[in-house]
Order: sequence, then structure tokens, then C-alpha cells
Amino acid sequence: MEFLLYLSIIPALGLTAQWLAWRMNLPSILLLLLFGVVLGQFINPDDYLAGLTGGDASAGPELLFPLVSLSVAVIMFEGGLSLKLGELRDAGTATLRLCTAGALITLAGAACAAHYLLAFSWQVSILLGAILVVTGPTVIGPLLRQVRPSRRVAATLKWEGILIDPIGAILAVLVFEHVIGGGVEEAFSPAAILMLAKTAVLGTGLGILGGFALTQAFRRFWVPDHLHGVSALSVGLLLFAISNHFAHESGLITVTVLGLWLTNQHHFDIEHIIEFKENLRTLLIGCLFVVLGSRVDLADVTAVGWPGVAFVLVLIAIVRPVSVFVSLIGSPLNWREKTFIAGLAPRGIVAAAVSSVFALELDRGVSTVSIPGADQLATVTFLVIVGTVAVYGIAAAPLAKWLQLADQKSNGALIVGAESWVRDFALELKRAGLPVLLVDTNYNKIAQAKIAGLEGVCGNILNETLRGELPLAGIGKVLAMTPNDEVNSLAIRECRSAFGRAGAYQLTFNAKNAHTRRGITKHLMGRELFGEGLTFSKLREMHHLGATFKTTKLADEFTYQDFVQKYQNSHVLLGVLKDEGAFELNTVADPLKPIAGQSVIALVSSVAVPNDHDAAPEKPAKQQKTDPTA
Repeated sequence: MEFLLYLSIIPALGLTAQWLAWRMNLPSILLLLLFGVVLGQFINPDDYLAGLTGGDASAGPELLFPLVSLSVAVIMFEGGLSLKLGELRDAGTATLRLCTAGALITLAGAACAAHYLLAFSWQVSILLGAILVVTGPTVIGPLLRQVRPSRRVAATLKWEGILIDPIGAILAVLVFEHVIGGGVEEAFSPAAILMLAKTAVLGTGLGILGGFALTQAFRRFWVPDHLHGVSALSVGLLLFAISNHFAHESGLITVTVLGLWLTNQHHFDIEHIIEFKENLRTLLIGCLFVVLGSRVDLADVTAVGWPGVAFVLVLIAIVRPVSVFVSLIGSPLNWREKTFIAGLAPRGIVAAAVSSVFALELDRGVSTVSIPGADQLATVTFLVIVGTVAVYGIAAAPLAKWLQLADQKSNGALIVGAESWVRDFALELKRAGLPVLLVDTNYNKIAQAKIAGLEGVCGNILNETLRGELPLAGIGKVLAMTPNDEVNSLAIRECRSAFGRAGAYQLTFNAKNAHTRRGITKHLMGRELFGEGLTFSKLREMHHLGATFKTTKLADEFTYQDFVQKYQNSHVLLGVLKDEGAFELNTVADPLKPIAGQSVIALVSSVAVPNDHDAAPEKPAKQQKTDPTA
């Protein structure tokens, strides 16, 4: 019963830590490790599992690390599912250089720092350097979503973070098998080179084979939809284990290539698979960091002392910048982009898992002589993870702001639809200083938007390629405002992954259909704009009758009540601008209550707001063409 309680505590702590991190806008890994360290003061998983197995000290790690390896495989599989080959147009050259020349420079720099600062042997120093080649996609991803740098920088860091993990793990295996107990020269022996080639070929081949098999099974409907996620997971884990059996750590390549294959095929939609993997990844990351954090002995961390702190600072301030700037000489990236990339290299779960496994192997004794530093390998890696995540997590946003690579505020709006009144609404938002982007399939409407000074893209928002190429700097909301409820709902569905449910808004076209079988089911819709009974057709009619968009600054002398009294029932509240520049939209579920200091954005009319225009017919084509606002 106690073991059942322990197993239930781990995911609960992981969830709590990630929720608190979200509320406090902090990197979740920091709180996960903190929760793990605190739990470790009461329950150490190694001692606990050893007690359950009759006191065998090695039983804990023997049971734990296979589970850790499978969990890391799931995380890498999900990472592969996020890699779009189209991003290589912007990030391909830089990613290749960072994962080759940059990785070798990082290995050499980290090894030298470990040898001279921590007094590790050259064998353990090189092993630690190989482990620390990896960055942390599980940490970089949330930081990129928080900072929102330019598309090219984000793509480069994402690709590097995912691809460098199997590369770093394989380098660590190469060092472990040919340097520990041998010598540095063994790393360049024919046997080492053959092992490296075998690992790369086996991992890539099995990944492609698995991707091809799953694609054929899914596209030919041999597997029902509800088994797609489980099938992909089961095949991925099986291929991971088979690959690792023949070449240690090659399984990380296998699952990464498998995910890359599935997400870039065009035969069927895999969004449901990606959603399944994302949820599983979030659970596993929370559990893994709590468990691995609970294995850390604070006395060991304290024993490393100031040399450990100096080692982390050297990695951040010297090794990473040198590896980036040297490897990216002559690349298309400018100095601002290189500087930001040099300032973001947190370590994550792969470094923690690999270092723990090799530390266990070293404790078993792979050499007949004592190797200085072997007993501190996992502790120093833990220190590096905490240090790099803390520094990069705090410094990433200010660095991006200083380099002018990201907008600190994402108050702008992506508006799907470009009708005449929608264009005027977008102009009012632009005059208020908000970034606005219109997307519509009608070329004439987008042309009119551009003539008016708006930014617009002619295309289908349901096209994945188009969505990936949209300039979304400073934009944090999507407003589906076309005269078609089905298109609006599909647009919201496709854009939720980028903006979240909180940032996805939809305007109903016709209220008469909203609560009948002809309407859209609520859970398929975004947050309903702009108030109860206010529809696309009603707002369009108001605009056609002469209503205009107006922004009014509220004060103690002129409150929102005064504004309402002035315009009576001839206005529609659309949104408010706060003092700090934040923009909030009025919705059916959460009506706004403007206060002094905010600016009200409203559609105001000289006549009362119409109540019976839901069934208003479309204006004739000739009348639309002569509309001076079109």
C-alpha cells in the first residue's frame, strides 16, 4: 500500500510543480527539481526500492533506469513529431553546424573546464563533456513559447534541441565504451568509428522502417482511429528497445526519425496522435524530474562547492558562445540571432538520465583503477541542469528584448476574415497600437485591406503551410470573423495549438441557428464575441447603417457609466485597452467591466442597435462594389 501511495504522489507533485510554474511564469523544470529534492529528503527512490527487494542496493537503479529510458524515448518521439521539414529553409544550415562543429566545440570546452576546474580525470571530463553536448528541448520549447523570438531563431533552437539529444547520447556512449578504461586515442580508433556508423545507420533505418509501416497501416485503414495513438507509441517503444539492443542509445535516433517521418507525411492527419503524445510527455517530464531530483544528495552538491558554480558559469559565458559563434561563421544568421542562440542552451531530461545511467555503470566499476570524478558525474550534471535552466530562464526574455528579436507583449490579433466592417475594426485596433494581421481567401478584400494600410495575407487559414509562414510577432489572439460558422470553427480548431483556448475567439454569424441543430456544438467553437445576441450579421448591418468604430479613454471624470449614458443602446462594447497596453476582448461568457484608465473600443451608431436583423439578406454585389469602405 505504501508503494502505491509513493507512485501516486509522483505525478501529483509533477502536476503541482508545472501548474505553479505556469502561474508564476517560471521554467517548470526548476520547480520540478525543487519538489524532487524536497521529496528526496523523506523518500529516496533507490533506498525505497532496495527495501522492497530485500535490501539489494542496486535493485533501485536496476528497476528505475529502464523506465527512465522508455520515458525519454516517448519524449524524444514527441519532439520528432514537432519537426517540420519546411522549417529547414530557415534553420537547416545553422542546425547542421550547431549539431556537428558546435557539438564538438562544446564537448572539448566542457571537458577542459571539468578537468581544470573540477579536477576530474580526462576520461570522466570527456564523458561529462559528451553528456553536456545536449541542450534541453523540454526546457527550450516552453522558453520559446514564452519569449516568442523570430521564426528563424525559434526554428533553429527547436531543431538543435531535438536533434542534439541523440547525438549527445551517442557521443557519451562512444566515450564511455572507448575512452573510460582505455584512453582518449581510443575515441578515434576504427572500432569507435565503426560503432558510431552502426549506431547512426541502425537508428535511422529502424525509424524510417517504422514510419513507413505506420503510414501504410493508417492510410489503408488497417488500424482504427482510436488506436492510432497507442499504435504509434507501442511501435516507437518496441523499435527503441530493438535499436538499443543492437547499438546502445541508437534508439533515441530511431524514435526521433519515426516522429519526423510521421509528422511530415501528407496522407492523413496526425493531430490526434500529437495531442496524445503531448499529454503523455507532460506527465512523464513531471514524473521524471521529480524522481531524478529525489535521487540527488544535497551533501554531494555542497561537496562540489564553488568549483561547480564556476564550471556552470564557464559553460554559459564561454563554452556556449564560442561554440555558436565559431560554428555559425558564414551562416545566414545575423549577429543578433547568433547572440540569442548563444544565450540559450539549458540542459534537461536527457542529460539527467544519461548521466545517471553512466554514473551507475561507473559505480559498478568498469575500470580496475579509481577514476577521479566518477562519483560526482550525476551530481555535477544536476548542478548544470539547475544552473543553466535558472540563468537562461531568467535571462532569455530580457536578452530577446535587448536584441529586438521578440515582442514582449503579444496583444495583437490574427483576424480570419476581411469583410468591410472587419477591416474597419482592424484599422481601429491598429490605430490603438496593436499588431493586426488579416487572412482571407478573397484577393480583393485583402487588397482593400492593404490599401487601407493593414497587413494581410491572401490564403486559406486551414492550410498548414500558410499557418506556419504567417508573421505572428506580437500577436497573441485569433479572431475568426468570417460569415461562415463552419469555417470559423475549423479556423479555431486549427489555431488553438498556437494560441491556446484562452486566445481563440469566434463571432457567430446568425443567432437563430446558434441554439438549434443547424448550429455549431459549443465545444467546437472559440470564445464567443462580443456579447449575447451580437452576431456577424448584426454588426455588419450596424456598420452598413453608418455605425463607426471609436476608441474612448475613460477617466474619473468620464466613466464607463457616462459612456453608456451618452450612447444609450446605440453602441456595442468590443474590447478595452489597459494602461499597460494589454488588450482584452468582450465575450459572452466573460463580459468586460471597463474602469477609469482604460480605453474602450466600441462600435457606436446614431441609431439604436438593431435587434431583428439576424435574417438580414446579403447586400447585392453591385452595392458591395460601390461601398466606399470596401
